Amino acid sequence: MRELRIVVATDDAERLRGALVMAAAQAALGGRAAIFLQLDAVGLLRSPMVAPQDERHRAAGLPSLAMLADEALGLGVAILACQSGLALCGLSAKDLPDGVEVAGPVGFLQQTGDEARLIFA
Repeated sequence: MRELRIVVATDDAERLRGALVMAAAQAALGGRAAIFLQLDAVGLLRSPMVAPQDERHRAAGLPSLAMLADEALGLGVAILACQSGLALCGLSAKDLPDGVEVAGPVGFLQQTGDEARLIFA
């Protein structure tokens, strides 16, 4: 199965939610998946991790954004926060949820093989 690598390039929580769902599904099927949050998107990882649509999703029996992130990490999805994004959002590595790694776009792309699916969310 080809690796799935997703770049979340904006601070839209629903784009991150979609990326987390797809990456978790990939991992549940036995594939590798990674999500790279770039620039302003890193702010979505601020603790506590909440999204405007969380209550609506929970009312429908679906997980919150934080629950999705925990599930994805538990399935082995790599979640990477952009170094520049940390600075832009006034965060540091210690402010990130457990399991989230810090990386740059060059490193992310270096780890993206020719056979991987690269998607922008």
